[in-house]
Amino acid sequence: MKLLSITENDAQQRLDKFLKKLLKNSSMSYIYKLIRKGNIKVNGKKKKNDYLLLLNDELKIYIHDDEYDSLTQSKKTQTRKTLKTHITKKDIIHEDTHLLVINKKPWVIVHPWDFKTQELSLIEQVHDYVWEEKWGHTFKPSLVHRIDKETSWIILIAKQKQLLTQLVSDFKNQKNISKTYTAFCLGPVSRNSWTIKKKLLRITDAKNENKVQISEKWQAAISHFRLKNSYSLKTTKETLQIHEFSITIETGRMHQIRVHMASLWNPIVGDTKYWDKKLNSFLKNNFWVERQFLHASKMSIYNSLEKKQMHFTAPLPKDMRSFISNLLRQQK
Repeated sequence: MKLLSITENDAQQRLDKFLKKLLKNSSMSYIYKLIRKGNIKVNGKKKKNDYLLLLNDELKIYIHDDEYDSLTQSKKTQTRKTLKTHITKKDIIHEDTHLLVINKKPWVIVHPWDFKTQELSLIEQVHDYVWEEKWGHTFKPSLVHRIDKETSWIILIAKQKQLLTQLVSDFKNQKNISKTYTAFCLGPVSRNSWTIKKKLLRITDAKNENKVQISEKWQAAISHFRLKNSYSLKTTKETLQIHEFSITIETGRMHQIRVHMASLWNPIVGDTKYWDKKLNSFLKNNFWVERQFLHASKMSIYNSLEKKQMHFTAPLPKDMRSFISNLLRQQK
């Protein structure tokens, strides 16, 4: 018999759904059988499948220890190759009992389901980092949002279920969230600041076309751009104008900044989907540009648990800093 006390992160779940998360290697029919036969007791009493668990409820599971271990243990996975084996203090922008904020480096995937790869994902690294902490029987620190593999930016990981629910809702509804990006784009540019309001269409099964396109038939997307610095870069055939922009967005559509900038003929440097392949190849071979130079540098959120606004800043990654240095060196 196993005795569990329901924590804050476990509460407000249906009994059957909690048990399926806990006994993850079992079937739902087996879960229903345990409940029906009285092998599951809450505070000493038999409950129905849809009973809503409360904080500090005592849950008794009447199965053998060997069976419990078999049903709860994680399935063995192959050893993965990884760009880095674990989260380090240098990656962490902020950490408290409710929230972990990380400056994600480019090329690190955030979730193991995002790509067919052997690399260790960011969330798996987070779970390794916090493995000694107790957060509940069925809840693990979870990603609040996602980002492209190539993009570097501030990633939020909620350690508490209530905060996760609030932040996911805020991101979905673009409420109490402020995000500022730094991007290097091609010129020419005629203004120091402007706003783009172009609707975006996402094509789920795109093959020989861009996955996200400008379309008046789809979702609204609003981006604000402010010019920070301008540089020139000489190639064998021409001199390119490259500009550093500070960008804020009111909506969070897929590839929003990349598509909006490309639609103005100011594509993001290194963007292989929405930019010229020849220029990409030139910059890769001569300036080590391996990805789109887009970085989420600032983020503000509202923490409902602490009832305060929180602000985070992430410095430019090494490859973008090196690119600026190379541009400045060429102009001397």
